[in-house]
Amino acid sequence: MSWADIGGIVESEHRNAQIGWLLVTLVVLAAVANLVAGDLLDGAFAASVAVLVVVPPLAFGSLRTMLPWEVLAIAAFPMLGRTIAPSVVAEVATYLGVAAIALVIAVELHLFTSVEMSYRFAVVFVVITTMAAAGIWAVGRWLADLYLGTGFLVSEDALMWEFVASTVAGVGAGIVFEWYVRRRLDAARFAGGVG
Repeated sequence: MSWADIGGIVESEHRNAQIGWLLVTLVVLAAVANLVAGDLLDGAFAASVAVLVVVPPLAFGSLRTMLPWEVLAIAAFPMLGRTIAPSVVAEVATYLGVAAIALVIAVELHLFTSVEMSYRFAVVFVVITTMAAAGIWAVGRWLADLYLGTGFLVSEDALMWEFVASTVAGVGAGIVFEWYVRRRLDAARFAGGVG
């Protein structure tokens, strides 16, 4: 099965746009709440998600052009969870947010650049990007510990479990994304064959 037209993932449907903008609004509110509370890291993360999500409407010049709300919900869930109940949301949920960002980036790269990727490559891209984000985050915390004495890294065991969590989240998001794309392509083929 090829994924020659990933552009079909971008919706122009009214209902999808409404849900999408609601999710963007919630992510922006989470960003503001975190920034006001002094949690700059979570606030900046949520703000970056909001910025990435509004690229398609800005690029197409239409408020109705949005990525699928399901992808946006996966991206929004960890931001909202960390704002509402930070002690309850596990690291897997945070890396699920990173994986959703990787999904958004994969779709937007395909739409707005000369990059063309199959959906299977997009799945691998999401997994690798999520693992890379975990690695960059770990190095950043190590440097903060080393030079600023922050104490972000508790132990090597905890760090390795974070890498496992990021891998699980990336693979999980990749599987969900592949299922979603297959479902959409099958529905489009069915609608084309019936009509």
